[in-house]
Amino acid sequence: MTGYTMLRNGGVGNGGQPWVLRWSSRIRLTWLSFTLFIILVFFPLIAHYYLTTIDDADDAGKRIFGPRTGNELCEVKHVQDLCRIRESVSEELLQLEAKRQELNSEIAKLNLKIEACKKSIENAKQDLLQLKNVISQTEHSYKELMAQNQPKLSLPIRLLPDKDDVTFPLPKSNRNCRLHNCFDYSRCPLTSGFPVYVYNSDDYPFGSSLDPLIKQAFEATVRTNVYVTENANIACVYIILVGEMQEPVMPKPTELEQQLHSLPYWRTDGHNHLIINLSRKSETQNFIYNISTGRAMIAQSTFYDVQYRPGFDIVVSPLVHAMSEPNFLEIPPQVPVKRKYLFSFQGEKIESLRSSLQEVRSFEEEIEGNAPADYDDRIITTLKAVQDSKLDFVLVEFTCKNQPKASLPTEWALCGERDDRLELLKLSTFALIITPGDTHLVISAGCAMRLFEALEVGAIPVVLGEQVQLPYHDVIRWNEAALIIPKPRITEVHFLLRSISDNDLLAMRRQGRFLWETYFSTSDNVFSTVLAIIRTRIQIPAAPIREETAVEIPHRSGKAAGTDPNMADNGDLDLGPVETEPPYASPKYLRNFTLTAMDIYRNWNSAPGPFHLFPYTPFDPVLPSEAKFLGSGTGFRPIGGGAGGSGKEFQAALGGNVPREQFTVVMLTYEREEVLMNSLERLNGLPYLNKVVVVWNSPKLPSEDLLWPDIGVPIMVRKM
Repeated sequence: MTGYTMLRNGGVGNGGQPWVLRWSSRIRLTWLSFTLFIILVFFPLIAHYYLTTIDDADDAGKRIFGPRTGNELCEVKHVQDLCRIRESVSEELLQLEAKRQELNSEIAKLNLKIEACKKSIENAKQDLLQLKNVISQTEHSYKELMAQNQPKLSLPIRLLPDKDDVTFPLPKSNRNCRLHNCFDYSRCPLTSGFPVYVYNSDDYPFGSSLDPLIKQAFEATVRTNVYVTENANIACVYIILVGEMQEPVMPKPTELEQQLHSLPYWRTDGHNHLIINLSRKSETQNFIYNISTGRAMIAQSTFYDVQYRPGFDIVVSPLVHAMSEPNFLEIPPQVPVKRKYLFSFQGEKIESLRSSLQEVRSFEEEIEGNAPADYDDRIITTLKAVQDSKLDFVLVEFTCKNQPKASLPTEWALCGERDDRLELLKLSTFALIITPGDTHLVISAGCAMRLFEALEVGAIPVVLGEQVQLPYHDVIRWNEAALIIPKPRITEVHFLLRSISDNDLLAMRRQGRFLWETYFSTSDNVFSTVLAIIRTRIQIPAAPIREETAVEIPHRSGKAAGTDPNMADNGDLDLGPVETEPPYASPKYLRNFTLTAMDIYRNWNSAPGPFHLFPYTPFDPVLPSEAKFLGSGTGFRPIGGGAGGSGKEFQAALGGNVPREQFTVVMLTYEREEVLMNSLERLNGLPYLNKVVVVWNSPKLPSEDLLWPDIGVPIMVRKM
């Protein structure tokens, strides 16, 4: 018990042994740590030094880790065999690689040859197809030529008269004159070109009595007309201007008749002569009424029924704009359709029909008798009633505020000045034109003047009196531009005018505008219309339209690299074979004489008018594909022999229901040369292409060094 206590209290007990034990245990741990440190640090260093020393020894046989040469490894027999095998395999691999490269080169060359052969085959097929096409077309054309029974038409060749027909039969009366008995057709062959000789009025006494403005306008028009010739021996028609004459110096009828009969080419009866009496004012008198004109035709604005010879004489429009062009900027627009006044009329009747006939009858008695009834009183009453009803805005005045213009008996005289009348018509949807009460008066200058002014400003003419003969009535469809109503229907006029739709009103106004601009507006139009009337009656084609040559820009063309003019880059789309022949111009002037025979009214009543002969028009009739089986197949290639189809059948048809033709590409460009060249190259070898027209719409010309592609057809560069 005592000893245990001493040990717990750290006493020495048993001579101090516990303290010795603790110290000895500490020494063992320190020595152990030091020993481990020596082993872990110095042993790798000693090993590294030893190995390095052995590897660097002079005796190469004692090296263990150093590299060895191939000969050293081959000291062993089986290692030497492996080395020989390796060298042999390496040599064979090098030889095989060389052969592989040689074979690849030969394969590439063969592939190029294959592609070239394929392209040659395609070209050969294309050439064969073209050759078959050419042979087929040639055979077809040969058969057509052998069986042809219709001459191929082209621009007419002039055939002129060489003598006069002295045995020309005389009619029983000049009043019975028509073209078949008063006109010498032998002087006007179909291909004569319609030469016209115009007398110089200054060479004759009546020339000093002509209105100066009309005379100057007529002479200026004659100088620029394509039909006028100075060689009277070849002329088809001879023209003499006799009016409008000035009242104070007007010659007597007998004197004027003698002067006309003394014309050098009058030939006793004046056949193939045209006497023109133009009117610039509404009060122009009909002084030719008492003159014997023989077989000469008369063109004027006033005719009596005993004087007018239908189909022979010509009712012309007044020459309002003699020496000045109309101001188109002052012409009102076509719309709005309806204007302020439904209709308007201003005029004053100087002499009534009753006084002119020197009879006093009731309205009913005049209808029952042979004398013409004077409807003017009923017209005045009805129109005033419409105005007083105020159902529509209308303006009617039967008494002029100022002195009315001079007029013929029974004719409604014009009121005021021309500008004042036009201002009223600009506000009127319809313009009433009351014809003279004397039914023997076919047309008067006053009515023609009212018609002219109404058409000029877009007021639709309403002509009361169906007996009137409007200007150029034998070729112009006046029912498309004006309303012609009998006078007995005056009580229904208001209802009729209100019932017309806006669409019809606008169509009539447009047609009236076309007629006025084409046949009435200027002295050139009036003179050209008179000549066109005669030319149409004797069925002579018009003069061909003059070709206007555009300014061509010179350029250089060349083939681009890798292009073939016989191959078109159209992808998978096959557009047909390329024609090997030179560009084929479309047939033209094929309807020279049929136009004057079957298209008279369409030419005269629609743009561009009858004054020119065109190579072809969009109105030319087209035959169906089966026309070949109906005896009209000359020049045609029906699709599939008439059965139709697409693809190859369509390509071989070369047009189907139209004669063989090609097309022209028109391209508009503006300083985009690269895009333009790319677009042109895509047209290379395009089938049925005739030419390409490039419209250069830029003030700067193309570059001088620009190389245009050669696509096998002409490229024309025109400056805008």
